[in-house]
Amino acid sequence: MKDAATTVKPPFRADHVGSLLRPAAVAEARKAGITGAALKEIEDREIPKLIRMQEEAGLKSITDGEARRAFWHYDFMDMLTGLDIEQDDGEGFNFKGVKTPGVFPAINGPLDFPDDHPMLDHFRFVADHTTQCPKISIPGPSCVHFRLDPKRVRYAPYKDLAVLFEDITATYRKAVAKFYEAGCRYLQMDDIFFAYLCDPKHRAQKAEAGIDPDWLIGKYADMLRGAIADRPSDMTIGMHMCRGNFRSTHAAEGAYDLAAEAIFSTGVDVFFMEYDTDRAGGLEPLRLLPKGSQRIMPGFITTKTPELESLDWLKAKFDEASKYVDLDQLGIAPQCGFASTEHGNAVTEDDQRRKLELVVACAEAIWGEA
Repeated sequence: MKDAATTVKPPFRADHVGSLLRPAAVAEARKAGITGAALKEIEDREIPKLIRMQEEAGLKSITDGEARRAFWHYDFMDMLTGLDIEQDDGEGFNFKGVKTPGVFPAINGPLDFPDDHPMLDHFRFVADHTTQCPKISIPGPSCVHFRLDPKRVRYAPYKDLAVLFEDITATYRKAVAKFYEAGCRYLQMDDIFFAYLCDPKHRAQKAEAGIDPDWLIGKYADMLRGAIADRPSDMTIGMHMCRGNFRSTHAAEGAYDLAAEAIFSTGVDVFFMEYDTDRAGGLEPLRLLPKGSQRIMPGFITTKTPELESLDWLKAKFDEASKYVDLDQLGIAPQCGFASTEHGNAVTEDDQRRKLELVVACAEAIWGEA
């Protein structure tokens, strides 16, 4: 890690969720079927360019853009012991007007976070190439369960959800410790399914499967709280929530009201909350954030479309937000990543840069710092 990175400490007023449009060279290599060391060589060459772009935009929180991943969550999960991402013919999950590829999580043995999980090295690479604060975003504990078809749970003890949830928590507790050992002081968990469980459609699906969605919200909060409870005091934990982001489409809608109390009880330090459309509901749930040092990053700036939000409009949105939570407990970040999957959103690299520059400009205009 470069020396300067150890002095740049989160939380920040300007931040981003993590994923960026895949560099053309990386996308073309994957399309051509290049894998292994040959692909890594290309990624190692292109990721420093993404890092420089973030630094030049004025950001202090730097990621690898998830450029080594196909999906924001499945790559990490597939690298866990006991969990496999299986591919079937056909399509995956419904988004607005489109479906994801047919890949699904399956549990074939006891869960664990391996000592050589590849994303530890992914983090180290960023730390070695930035002068700012390196951050890595990983899927949160709920991701191991929410999309899990019971028919793909082939490890018998996990038919009992209590046992499964206990082992998910233990796996993530180990992940937190291992990332800390690797030098990570800013770890973000993308736990988007809290927001999904505020959507009547998804709530009904869980109820039909015999699971009370409100009970599930509480259990997801318990898992996250347990996963981070023992983290060292100098490690900042972020949490991102959205309603789906696949090629600029969404998969859920609904206000945060049903989950806000549970979300804010997790002990997370920084909350990245989608707020770029009416799908996220009003800002009233922000009032439930306890007074203190925790921070909310309302995602008023969208990553789904290229149109640039005006600074005056953003200031007005923060005036509204400050009616529910102290302005000192707020910051600004885009509503989601720019490429939650390798397919990317319907924006250009120039659009992406301008959005990130706007994040920084907004933070400087409101708080005098990024």
